[in-house]
Amino acid sequence: MAGGVMLSAGKNTYRDSFMHRVIAERPFAETDTSVKTAIALYEGLIRTRRFDERALSLQRRGWMSSYPSFQGQEASQVGAASALATTDWLFPTYRSNALQIARGVPMSDILLFRRGHPEFASGHDVPVFPQAVPIATQLPHAVGAGMAATYRGADHAVLAYLGDGATSEGDFHEALNFAGVFNAPVVFFCENNGWAISMPRTQQTASATLAQKADAYGFDGVRVDGMDPIAVQQVVSDALADARDGAPVLVESLTYRQGAHTTSDDPSRYNDRGPDLPEWRTSDPIERFETYLSEAGVLDDDRVTT
Repeated sequence: MAGGVMLSAGKNTYRDSFMHRVIAERPFAETDTSVKTAIALYEGLIRTRRFDERALSLQRRGWMSSYPSFQGQEASQVGAASALATTDWLFPTYRSNALQIARGVPMSDILLFRRGHPEFASGHDVPVFPQAVPIATQLPHAVGAGMAATYRGADHAVLAYLGDGATSEGDFHEALNFAGVFNAPVVFFCENNGWAISMPRTQQTASATLAQKADAYGFDGVRVDGMDPIAVQQVVSDALADARDGAPVLVESLTYRQGAHTTSDDPSRYNDRGPDLPEWRTSDPIERFETYLSEAGVLDDDRVTT
């Protein structure tokens, strides 16, 4: 697994487990990513950011009651979606709108679902399960879908999204236990954005990392720079390949929620309790990727403008 680590029980080395990174460590010319792929990732980031801004505007004008912005998490979601095969199933959360758009779900369907039309949560032309609003309830379903694929002899995997707060739910542990016991072809993708509503990650669990929780269930956990779409794409691609071979994987994507939990939330009441995070994690992932590609000569001013 590219950049992955096996988190062995009883060893303190997993507390500083390797984090897969590309942008921060090597120039574009030394990656295995094509210019075409890099441009597609960049365009996906721009497209989903514009959707998020438009959705926030619609909510403020009363078009929907509440909206959970994903600003700051575009690279984590677009990068992961780009690694999926055509037949792979996706199990999103309420904040996974960039993920769904990158997977091919129409923007109009996402907005209509948020407006209160449940019929737009399913029936898409791509294999995407209805987004889960209750925390972690989608994870046992994702494992069941993976087990069903194995029973049918289907060669596809499942990508199950969750937030860091979901790792405190019983459904998370039950799902990982079933996946480990039955070798379900599932990748659990945990977007560690630093917050479970108003609770910082440091107060949610004493675990040094979230990836190490996979060790208790007998499979790999790996950390990735969630502000780096190339790194996310590479890690998820490798994890899905492992899952198809009967080895589930837990991916911890380190990103950051740069806005409120939802438009009903006031983060100014608690964000001073947040952890002291490095600049790369709280920076704008689009500006970071844009600078990286521009310095490599992949982007020019005309493309950035459009």
